[in-house]
Amino acid sequence: MSWGSEQQGQQGQQGYGYGYGQQVPPQPYGQGYPQYDQGYGPPAQPVQYEQPWQYVAEEPRAAASNTIRMDPVQADPRTEPEPEPGSVPEPEPEPEPGFEPEPDAGPRSKGGGRDRYFDALRAIALVRVVAYHTFGWAWAGLVFPSMGVMFALAGSLMAKSLERPALKVVKSRMRRLLPPFWFWGFFVVVAMLIHDWMPGWQIVFWIVPVGDPPGNQWGIQAWEILWYLRTYLWFVLMSPLLLKVFRKTPLPVLLLSLAPILVFQYAWQPPYNRFGSGLTDFATFLFCWLVGFAHREGVLQRLKPALVILGSLALLAYGGWYAFAHQAEFGTYDLDEVPVAQTFWSAGFVTLLMYFKAYYDVDFAWLARFKRLDRTVTIFNGRAVTIYLWHEIALVLAVPLIDQFWNVPAFEKWLPLESQWFLFGIGWVLIWVAIPLVGWVEDVAAKKKPKLLP
Repeated sequence: MSWGSEQQGQQGQQGYGYGYGQQVPPQPYGQGYPQYDQGYGPPAQPVQYEQPWQYVAEEPRAAASNTIRMDPVQADPRTEPEPEPGSVPEPEPEPEPGFEPEPDAGPRSKGGGRDRYFDALRAIALVRVVAYHTFGWAWAGLVFPSMGVMFALAGSLMAKSLERPALKVVKSRMRRLLPPFWFWGFFVVVAMLIHDWMPGWQIVFWIVPVGDPPGNQWGIQAWEILWYLRTYLWFVLMSPLLLKVFRKTPLPVLLLSLAPILVFQYAWQPPYNRFGSGLTDFATFLFCWLVGFAHREGVLQRLKPALVILGSLALLAYGGWYAFAHQAEFGTYDLDEVPVAQTFWSAGFVTLLMYFKAYYDVDFAWLARFKRLDRTVTIFNGRAVTIYLWHEIALVLAVPLIDQFWNVPAFEKWLPLESQWFLFGIGWVLIWVAIPLVGWVEDVAAKKKPKLLP
């Protein structure tokens, strides 16, 4: 997490970045990759980098058909005898949830299928992350604080998972997270080694990312997003203890979770290293994780609407005011650069979203009427880790690809090659190519049969 422009500059020189909102010297996509700087056409516009989170969807199982057997002696159709042994499938044990929600362990709708409300929020969050990394919109976090939303959804699912033994849950989450990370990291690490990177002992964080994995400036556009995996892993490891504390006094603990970030801002600043960065990010999104607990434990549902709405608006007001009032200090009102503003704005935003879910029991089941949209949401949730890890590389590779288009006169004449929207579109094309090529690693991590699409 960046606390000032001076530290940000130092961060880039050190070869590794800290914090979800780290800001390296702005540069166009591909500028950090020398072999891509070929000079075809106008250069891409500078972009900022954020960080992103993840839900694997499942096709609902068809209900077992109930067949009425007619006895020759008693042929009354109103009488249905007991089903024959084996005619009704035995209930399956609850699967283990993995990194965020997964195909067969996510929230359920009232009809027994997938809860598309959570699925839709996660899909929107992923789209917003890719858009932010393409355009660098400072206002994007105010419109939809995707990272706060992702942590809130993950907190709710983690609370549900911890109905089972804590050690088993933690091991399951790590098993689902690490193989996709290792597979992706292999390509990034090898590429950086080829480009004169010599790692020290910190390379162990490429095995278990409890701290920010190191890297060089050449590969920063790829590895800077790993702050999210590190923060998520911290929350997973701390959740058994956090949930016990939360259950003792839910509302006081939830409100007090806003205090650490204020302490870090005004009383004691964590050290500028891997531990300090992780501690700051943990404090920034602690409320969001705990409000997920509050949703799952039924705490939100028992609150009066007026109290929740007024409290959420107060949090939003303070977060928004802080972002704009300290714009000169941080050089922007972008929430990803202003930790206190991010904390309070995200807290107010996700509280409203989770309360709406808890109080009105919405599930967005209407998505099933729109087959293509429903299918897209399913793929986004089924390959969330893949999309998050590979989207930056897709955007980087889109730059040399677009450069080649300038060599084709028809493309140069008719295509908006200079537009960031065109870069955004090509980036998504490459993401959709990556989903069947590398997304199967998520299935392997979940001990499932690999599939091209979930």
